[in-house]
Amino acid sequence: MLRVLMFLALLGLAIFALVDCIRTNNDDVKHLPKPVWMMVIVFAWVLGPIAWLLLGKRRAFPAARGNGGGGVRRGGGWVAPDDNPDFLRTLNEEQRREENDRDKKLFESWEEDLRRREEDLRRGNDDDGSGPPPGTGSGSPGGDSPKN
Repeated sequence: MLRVLMFLALLGLAIFALVDCIRTNNDDVKHLPKPVWMMVIVFAWVLGPIAWLLLGKRRAFPAARGNGGGGVRRGGGWVAPDDNPDFLRTLNEEQRREENDRDKKLFESWEEDLRRREEDLRRGNDDDGSGPPPGTGSGSPGGDSPKN
């Protein structure tokens, strides 16, 4: 029974190492090309998986990365939203977009109010018959009448 258990443990290790080798990105494979590592794991099924686990794959340990272990994981695994720079960037973009929309609406309402007031002033001056508002005359500083 113990022999069967040892055989199954080695077979499980070989299967795990083979699947790990297949799923590993080509940039993370060290020392040998990926197909060669797969052949080593299959044909040297006792030493091959151990060699793969110890030497074949570049592994990132939190202490060795130099960034304190936080942030985006090297393997592209799940990262908490407050540690994910892409998520935080989208939040900032959404906030800016909302602020821009709010500012645009406010600006448009101010422009509309200004147009309405200018129109009211024009209508008010035309009804009086008093002419253009002060400061919009012919441009001469002394008024419209020539000096003798």
